[in-house]
Amino acid sequence: MEKTLVVFKPDAVMRGIVGEVLTRFERAGFRIVGMKMLQPDYEHFAQHYEGIGTLRTRKGDDIFEAQLATMQLGPVIAMVLEGVEAVEFVRKMVGDTQPKSALPGTIRGDYAHVNYSQPAAAGLGVPNIVHASATVDEAEQEIAHWFAESELYDYEVSHGSFTQPRKK
Repeated sequence: MEKTLVVFKPDAVMRGIVGEVLTRFERAGFRIVGMKMLQPDYEHFAQHYEGIGTLRTRKGDDIFEAQLATMQLGPVIAMVLEGVEAVEFVRKMVGDTQPKSALPGTIRGDYAHVNYSQPAAAGLGVPNIVHASATVDEAEQEIAHWFAESELYDYEVSHGSFTQPRKK
């Protein structure tokens, strides 16, 4: 089974839609193996967005700083989901990074509507509900950055027999 990191951003927490969005992942059959609420500092986000994600390298200082400012507006909820091809499937559910381009039916398409320029004018990053790991390698690094091994759990789920081979 593959694991991926999902972070409910401050806009999701402050709007009170975490439960609604979380339900979508659970209904898709993903198993939550770790979850916590926290308010990381600048250094934690810098490591996440540049040390692992290379946002500054790809998009420049202004976008990087705006994203970190946005992520520090309030608490976040970080979780690790596990399932078959979890990274790719969760990214598909989440939708395009820019909400105005996200298709209806995706999380960003259904819960966010801004473009990049609107928040940028206020020196902020785009409020797009969640972060989801982009690749399997990135997911492994991000999970290790956000969670200690002791914070991840293994347990049976009722629908496990549909996604895992039977033990004889």
